[in-house]
Amino acid sequence: MSRIGKRPIKLEQDVEVTFNNRVLGIKGPKGELELQTHSDVDLVIENNTLSVIPSNENITKTALIGTTWKLINNMIHGVSQGFQKQLNLVGVGYRAALNKNELVLNLGYSHPIKFSLPDGISASVDANTKITLESSDKQLLGQVSADIQKFRPPEPYKGKGVLFEGQKLKRKAGKSGKV
Repeated sequence: MSRIGKRPIKLEQDVEVTFNNRVLGIKGPKGELELQTHSDVDLVIENNTLSVIPSNENITKTALIGTTWKLINNMIHGVSQGFQKQLNLVGVGYRAALNKNELVLNLGYSHPIKFSLPDGISASVDANTKITLESSDKQLLGQVSADIQKFRPPEPYKGKGVLFEGQKLKRKAGKSGKV
């Protein structure tokens, strides 16, 4: 069995967990999430802990148990504390604005890009070049931030584009003239 999957997950006080018909529901102060579990995985909830175990003792799906454990752990962290990603716009004239639930990006194209944020994602824009995204769902947050980065991926020559906070960009030397 997976080493990480063997450990029980400690439930926080403000988090409610339900498990019916292979659907795990987790509710907390930051939101509510659901997970459809695999038929080879069972969950045991007792004494403020949640354990992930194989449903059949003969079957040991170590990857499945470890993945399910991590997904549940991320869900519990998300509904209690939430997740946050920051994107930086690097380039002359690159800026962002927020109109209700729509992110308007000027990324050097002839037109502004309008990106409507899905339900469960909240955004804020600081200094026109820093976008902060927050959500209780880590998977959705990662996908939305990757979708925004696809509008102008970072390029290695000038370092322009949409970068994640703390992302290191390996720069390349441009063309050199004749010597």
